[in-house]
Amino acid sequence: MNRDSNVYTIVYASVMVVLVAIALAFTSEALKSRQKLNEDTDKRQQILRSINVSVSGNETEARYSELIKEAYLVNDAGEKTEGDAFAIDVAKAFEQHTYPVFTAHVNGETKYVMALRGKGLWGAIWGYVAVNDDRNTIFGIDFSHASETPGLGAEITLPAFSSQFTDKQLFRDGAFRSVAVVKPGRNAQGQDYVDGISGGTLTSNGVNDMLLKSLGCYTEFLKSK
Repeated sequence: MNRDSNVYTIVYASVMVVLVAIALAFTSEALKSRQKLNEDTDKRQQILRSINVSVSGNETEARYSELIKEAYLVNDAGEKTEGDAFAIDVAKAFEQHTYPVFTAHVNGETKYVMALRGKGLWGAIWGYVAVNDDRNTIFGIDFSHASETPGLGAEITLPAFSSQFTDKQLFRDGAFRSVAVVKPGRNAQGQDYVDGISGGTLTSNGVNDMLLKSLGCYTEFLKSK
C-alpha cells in the first residue's frame, strides 16, 4: 500500500485508534479491583474518623473489623431493613428511604454511626456522624467533599471545624433539632450550634442543610433507644 496515499493514512489512523481503545479498556479493567479497594478503604477510614480513630491505609481493615460490630440499613420508621449498609451508594440509599447505620464499640461504649449526604458550593459533600448510646449526643463527625475551594469551603474536612460538634445534642425537649452551622459570632435559638467556615458561607450552609435533612431521616431510629 502506498504510504503517501489517503487510504493508507485513514487505515493507519483507524488501526491506532482501535489499539489505543483496547489498551485503555484493558488498563481500566485491570485497575478496577484496585480502585474499588481504595474506595472501600477510604470509606472505612471516614467511618473510623467519625469515632475519633485515625489509621493508615494498611491498618484500616483490621481496625474497622475490630471496632465496627454491626452494619445495617434502617427505614423511615427506624426499623432494620434488607440491604448492605457498607456497599450501598449513600445517595441512592437516601433516595430509597433506607439509611446506613454502623454500630461501633469504643472503649466499652456503644456508638451509632450514620451517613450524611448533601451539596456544597461546587459539588457533593458527605460524611459520617457518630452519636453516643443515648442516640442524641454527638461523639464525633467527619466530612468530605468533591470540589470545595481550598482554604475556604474545603476546610470542613479539618479537625478545627469537625471537633466543634463533639458533645452537641440533636434533640431538645424530645424534638429533633439537628446542630446548626452559623456565621462565626452568631448563634441559633433553640438548638446547639457551631461556627461555620469564615469565607465559606455557602459550603457552611450546605453542611447545615445536610445535617438537618440527612439526620432528619434517622429521627425514628434515634428516638427508638
